[in-house]
Amino acid sequence: MPHVLKPLLAFAVLALLSPAARAERLLLSNEKDNTITVVDAASLKITQTVPVGARPRGLILSKDGKSVYICTSDADHIEVLDLATLKVTGNLPSGADPETFAISPDGNTLYVANENDNTITVVDVPGARVIGAVSTGVEPEGMAVSPDGKLLINTSETTSMVHFINPETRKMIGGVLVGQRPRYAAFTPDGKQVWVSSEVAGSVAVIDVATRKIVNTIHFQIPGVPRETVQAVGINITSDGKTAFVALGPANRVAVVDVASGAVEKYLLVGQRVWHMAFSQDGSRLYTANGVSNDMSVIDVAARKVLKSVPVGEEPWGVIDVP
Repeated sequence: MPHVLKPLLAFAVLALLSPAARAERLLLSNEKDNTITVVDAASLKITQTVPVGARPRGLILSKDGKSVYICTSDADHIEVLDLATLKVTGNLPSGADPETFAISPDGNTLYVANENDNTITVVDVPGARVIGAVSTGVEPEGMAVSPDGKLLINTSETTSMVHFINPETRKMIGGVLVGQRPRYAAFTPDGKQVWVSSEVAGSVAVIDVATRKIVNTIHFQIPGVPRETVQAVGINITSDGKTAFVALGPANRVAVVDVASGAVEKYLLVGQRVWHMAFSQDGSRLYTANGVSNDMSVIDVAARKVLKSVPVGEEPWGVIDVP
């Protein structure tokens, strides 16, 4: 190889491997028009609208990064969307009304919250079969798996409980009473805490995993915004474990929270009824699904600033960043 070509080749390889060079897409589940909106992350332009099953909500990326699993709630199953073709290539079983789910660290098991039958369905992904079920409180909603895969968390809305479950035995090992209608659970990156949002209470319970005790309850007060509209839903914690972003539903705000102290640092005005959120692959941006304004807001994480809103489908519920 000529000497002059070696630096050029090295530069080309580095460019291909750099985060900026990798194409990213955003997928939003639109629960009213039964579609997935595909947005190019670089241009923030819609590139495709994909029809899927009835009332798509929860979204999870497969371990190999080739597929996205979709909770199609009114179809009572999980659909598999192939990211190469953007076509649904198959279904996975679930219980009635799957809304949210979590995936094991190895990518082989899905834990699906079935709101209508008060159970968690345990699904073997490679075998596309149900391998177990766990009875929960009334209206199971939020699901989370600890970073080491040794603990499963479920929230039950009507019971206002957080359930601690051993994923190996599929047995309850504890519970914590939290504010009304707990909607979402997120572990800190070190796995030492689990944060649980309560929609009606408008708060977040910070639970110590080792003791299963609430160590802090974070409340949100926004000047000029009616208290009843401040409804905590989605939670996203930065990879360094320092900052949490909490979606506040019809308050149309995302709260920026210091994880160490629990202090609310800022409220960001986004679209109407902000529900769930997702970080970009490098963590520099946060994307929100705004269900009433039918759009997605783009947040600069470091600057704590909303950059843009992008129209999507009808009643976007969830969003995910994919290759």
